[in-house]
Formats: sequence, structure tokens, C-alpha cells
Amino acid sequence: MASKIAFKLLIDEEEEEEEGESFQSLSYTYRIAAWTIGAIVKEVCSVIWETLQPEVMKVPNAHEEWKQIAESFEDTWQFPNCCGAIDGKHIVMKAPARSGSVYYNYKGTFSIVLLAVVDACYKFVMIDVGSYGINNDSGVRL
Repeated sequence: MASKIAFKLLIDEEEEEEEGESFQSLSYTYRIAAWTIGAIVKEVCSVIWETLQPEVMKVPNAHEEWKQIAESFEDTWQFPNCCGAIDGKHIVMKAPARSGSVYYNYKGTFSIVLLAVVDACYKFVMIDVGSYGINNDSGVRL
């Protein structure tokens, strides 16, 4: 049943342009608590990440791998000695209970920060998701 619920969430996200299926709606459909739906989604996302991350987004460890990224930046963009392009995005969310102002950002909304580094071909090299919205890009540590 867990895979069926997670699959339904993924399908609905792709089909609907706005928000997709809510946990509450799924809880009525499958007659299980919304918090259980949340736990299922969290577990499925963790398994997807643990399975695909080493294959799809392997962080360069060796000096030669970083050197190859730098060479690619120089060849593609004429930008020497660059190991990656970095940027952040505030992901708007509902403020967690008793969180105070740590998720409140400069845009006047509550958010977490997604920070990403890409190589010269726009391939993700590393990401960080979940820093408090009060932080700007420079306050997030990879």
C-alpha cells in the first residue's frame, strides 16, 4: 500500500500543474491518518535518495575529479579555476509549530533553503536542503 500511495502522489504532482494530491485527501481515499501518509512519503523519498544518489549525483572526492570540472568550466565558459556554480532558492512552506522566526525569511514568508552546486554542464554536483529560511545563501554550509 505504501508504494501505491507514494506512486499516486508522484503521478498527481506530474498531472496537476498547481499542487497535486494533499495528504488529507489521500488519508480519506485510503482510510489512514494524514500523519501516516507523511511518514510513508518521507520513507519513500529516503529510499529513492539512498538508492539513486550514489549513482546519479556522486560528489567528486578525488583531486582529479575537481580538476576535470574546472577544466570543463574553462573550455565551455572561458571561466578558469571554477569548480562549480552555486545558487540557493527559498522553498516556501507553512511554518512549523513553535518554530519562532528561524524559518521566516527576508521575503516575508516562511521557508527552507535549497542550495545547489552544478558543473559546467548544469549537472548537480552537490546539494543541501533544509537550512532555516532566516539564512541567506552565504549562511548555508555544504
